[in-house]
Amino acid sequence: SLFQFFLDKVRSNLHLILCHSPVGSTFRIRGRKFPALISCMVLDVFQPWPRDALIGVAERFMVVLEKNIPDEEVLANIAQHSAEVHVSVYKANRRYLEEERRVNSTTPKSFLELISFYVRMLTDKQSSVEWNVSRLERGLAIMHNVQEGVADLKRDLQVTLQQVDEKKISTEELIKQVTVASGAAAVEREAARQEQSKCEALAAEAQR
Repeated sequence: SLFQFFLDKVRSNLHLILCHSPVGSTFRIRGRKFPALISCMVLDVFQPWPRDALIGVAERFMVVLEKNIPDEEVLANIAQHSAEVHVSVYKANRRYLEEERRVNSTTPKSFLELISFYVRMLTDKQSSVEWNVSRLERGLAIMHNVQEGVADLKRDLQVTLQQVDEKKISTEELIKQVTVASGAAAVEREAARQEQSKCEALAAEAQR
């Protein structure tokens, strides 16, 4: 039949590509649940990326950091370091397999996640540093304004103290004058009292 012919053609010409990461147990579990994934398919294990490819990918994804790190040489060194870290993990995985007989896989996705993590962390840290610098500058500006205000207060205080000293001298002079005037008034009161006594005596004598 026509439909059967269609199915035969599909089986003959349709090819599916399934990508599985060796990291974790997901691929192993799926292989147990669906044996056709192993028995009816061709497994193609991709080899690790070479160092030059890792450096090229790192440089491509770190273009977004040109504003954060304007020095191209520094960016190139960071890309090379990222590739070196990833390659060293490959070597550590092989040594781990030889010594412990256990598999620890590292995929290109891990390398991309490393780059993404570095970009995100650098951006966050620089934003935090810029915010702290801005906060410090505001604090220094406030301290500068406070110092200027204190200096103005010191000048006003010196003027006030000078005025107080002048008022103090004037007050002491006034006290001296008042003291002298009080002494003269006491002498005059004593003389008036004596005159009053004489007048009272003469009045009493005249009445007799």
